[in-house]
Amino acid sequence: MKTFARALCGAVSMIAVTAAAPALAEPKAEVLHYWTSGGEAKAVQALQEAFAARGGEWVDAPVAGGGGDAQAAVLRARVLAGDPPAAVQIKGPNIQEWAEAGALGDLTAVATAQDWDKVLPEAIQNIVKYEGKYVAVPVNVHRVDWIWANPEVLAKVGAEVPTTWEEFNETADKLQAAGIIPLAHGGQPWQDATVFETVVLGIGGTDFYRKALVELDMDALGSDTMVAVFDQMRKMRGYVDPDFPGRDWNLATAMVMRGEAAMQIMGDWAKGEFAAAGKVPGVDYVCASTPSDNGYLLNSDSFAMFNVSGDDNVEGQAVLAELILGTEFQETFNLFKGSIPARTDVPRAEFDDCAIKSMDDMVAAAEGGTLLGSMAHEIAQAGAVRGAFIDVATAHFNSDMSSQDAVDQLVKAIKLAQ
Repeated sequence: MKTFARALCGAVSMIAVTAAAPALAEPKAEVLHYWTSGGEAKAVQALQEAFAARGGEWVDAPVAGGGGDAQAAVLRARVLAGDPPAAVQIKGPNIQEWAEAGALGDLTAVATAQDWDKVLPEAIQNIVKYEGKYVAVPVNVHRVDWIWANPEVLAKVGAEVPTTWEEFNETADKLQAAGIIPLAHGGQPWQDATVFETVVLGIGGTDFYRKALVELDMDALGSDTMVAVFDQMRKMRGYVDPDFPGRDWNLATAMVMRGEAAMQIMGDWAKGEFAAAGKVPGVDYVCASTPSDNGYLLNSDSFAMFNVSGDDNVEGQAVLAELILGTEFQETFNLFKGSIPARTDVPRAEFDDCAIKSMDDMVAAAEGGTLLGSMAHEIAQAGAVRGAFIDVATAHFNSDMSSQDAVDQLVKAIKLAQ
């Protein structure tokens, strides 16, 4: 991604950029995103309605496929052709790389007017700023390291949500013996990587996660601890059903809702699916951090505003940015999405127990230095490095590759990717 983005500098420099829009310009925005499932679609609809209420014309450009990999290909083609969308759902290092390529606009005026520095945690600011200027607006904060469980199904084997990986394996064995699918999972690379990074965090702890998945320390990547991670992943592979290949994440969530499976490891966008189905937390489903409860894996969605021509498009970007980080929309959107607000001053009254736990845990993790970016979801890593992690994790999960061979391949792959 970085090399490609730099190569686009010539292309983006040809796009006319208007510094400010006349007051009478009618706002318009083509929005490229990958929120297409139930809870996500409702969240996007809320933004569309808020934009329309301000007189805006929303041009919807959804690209199906969880994780955003398909959308990334569409975005590259659009920018290369000199026709970028006005607003694009991107995140993590990708924001910095597009800004470095000169493709993103400057949101300083909106950010200053709304005092973004006062309401956004520093960790979030660092994601959406480039050289001290806001180039994207954060929509939410997702926690990745969650287990979603059906308490009625767990009760059939006298179990509760496991708090260690040993307990997880014991519970899964009991469920399997009772003819119940222990783990609902979709066999897509990004989903394999999501489970992988939660196991890295749970078995290795926060310091190991930071060294291996953030700092790319070769000793950590090649360690016995990483072998133990792949050992656990091999066990996890035995706890999914035979039909898992290619399954979308929301269909795996539906398996838990219907009682076909006991648990799913997925970020809290899964909660949006439960909410869309009218399910009640603590009654119909249970949320808990993944085993060992080490730290907090952060995933944050943002909209970057690309350099576009036309007064209506520029005005549309300003209105979108203002709406997205406004307290009213932050509450409405995140209630639909299952995430928590990016800004810290949104009232909590309407949020459920899972969201409140996420808010409290994020604050504690930030204060304790254990708030970590997700590798699988492009906060800690992106591009070739992220791809190398995902390739090895999914190759191991879907084969009989030994744990030691997986570790050896991981070390080689990360060396080549840097």
